[in-house]
Amino acid sequence: MSKIDQQLFTTHEHALEREYGVCPECGSELLVRHGKHGPFLGCQSYPACEYHRPLVEKHNVEAELLEGTECPQCAKPLALKSGRYGFYIGCSGFPECDYIAKDEPEQPAGTVACPSCQSGELVERTNRFGKKFYACSGYPKCKYLLNAPPVATSCPDCGWPVLVEKTARGQKRHACPQRSCKYQSEPI
Repeated sequence: MSKIDQQLFTTHEHALEREYGVCPECGSELLVRHGKHGPFLGCQSYPACEYHRPLVEKHNVEAELLEGTECPQCAKPLALKSGRYGFYIGCSGFPECDYIAKDEPEQPAGTVACPSCQSGELVERTNRFGKKFYACSGYPKCKYLLNAPPVATSCPDCGWPVLVEKTARGQKRHACPQRSCKYQSEPI
């Protein structure tokens, strides 16, 4: 059985990091460095030489025109584009026209009035992580929101004008969103 070189496993020397070439600015070796945005290749002579480049090269995808569509703002064709947060549909006339098609969430047939301001409605929104929540359409004036789907029924215990639909142990129930009220209906 062959002996394994233990120097390959030390924290100061990694065998694979030496295979990334030399710095084009000073000729030192490039090493894998770790920053707040992930790993990258950096010059070994840092801070004397500040050369760095991404570890993985990102390729830009050419915009693909969508036949039979037109921008509602300028009538140019729409295109499927790749951006910072993934693919999206936007106007091919960018930067003159900044139209981006947005998914309109399907609203349930019965809308629920905002219990806080009484002038807006609770609409479904999505946060940056893809989780759904329900907020007042009067935002930013009204900042009322719920994490569960609202139901246009008032609470029998405290009288709050909205209940939420919760699922516990596979059973749907209506519950009061007020922290001081502990109302929960029987399973639906």
